[in-house]
Amino acid sequence: MTGRRLQITHRTGYRYSDVVDASFNEVRMTPLTGGGQVLVHHSLEIHPIGTIHPYIDYWGAHVESFDVHVPHRVLEIISTSTVDTAPEAPRTASLTWIDLQAPDVRDDFAEFLTPTTYVDLHRAEDCRTLVEQVRGCADPDEGAAVAVASVREHIEYEAGATDVTTTAQQAWAAGRGVCQDFTHTTLSLLRAAGVPARYVSGYLHSEDEAIGHTVTGESHAWVEYWNGEWRAIDPTNTRAVGDAHVVVARGRDYADVPPLKGLYAGGQSEALGVTVEITQL
Repeated sequence: MTGRRLQITHRTGYRYSDVVDASFNEVRMTPLTGGGQVLVHHSLEIHPIGTIHPYIDYWGAHVESFDVHVPHRVLEIISTSTVDTAPEAPRTASLTWIDLQAPDVRDDFAEFLTPTTYVDLHRAEDCRTLVEQVRGCADPDEGAAVAVASVREHIEYEAGATDVTTTAQQAWAAGRGVCQDFTHTTLSLLRAAGVPARYVSGYLHSEDEAIGHTVTGESHAWVEYWNGEWRAIDPTNTRAVGDAHVVVARGRDYADVPPLKGLYAGGQSEALGVTVEITQL
């Protein structure tokens, strides 16, 4: 297997209860180039039309910011990308738990070892026992697998059970969630165990190759943890991360990588909904 060429169309936006005179927005929907993944083409359409200002954020994501200064009641955004993905990369030798405790590692990856607003499972009463189980594994790779298994055992996938404001602790208490919640809870266990770990947002195609087959869904999220190199794992599906996954952005948690966020002057808003279509070319 040499990878896939995927075309991704991501539609989203807002509908307002009254006319909005101005809105200020930023979009993170551009797949990254790196680690074997190559962005071939990307375009962004916004309605009403506004001037797009691209930049790279602190975490390395491609951001497209834009202002709309004409009266409007609907803001529609269409991102279209073509990307070449790569199969799962072979792993080099693993580090030990002692290696991860080295001062230079703790310093270099401090941002990915610290709890955040969403990565807060360390506050749960039963978290300490789970962290001890992770730390009791032979090496960090085995610990990551145990962390994922614990999350999968405790949380059941249920679309709509949570939203983008749900924290790891809240999803854990509810026992239900979506990919964002599986990712936040896994990050909580890994960081509490001393394994640097970061949030990855992107897209997911079908597990098996399917040329011409269009998968309809939403954005996806998974985990990368550091064990001498960044290693990816998909806790929602308990599967390897490879050529079906498309990386868009990385950060500490969802708050660093939202596909769309903004401010506006006017009445209340509601989401238009999200439609993501991924086709293997």
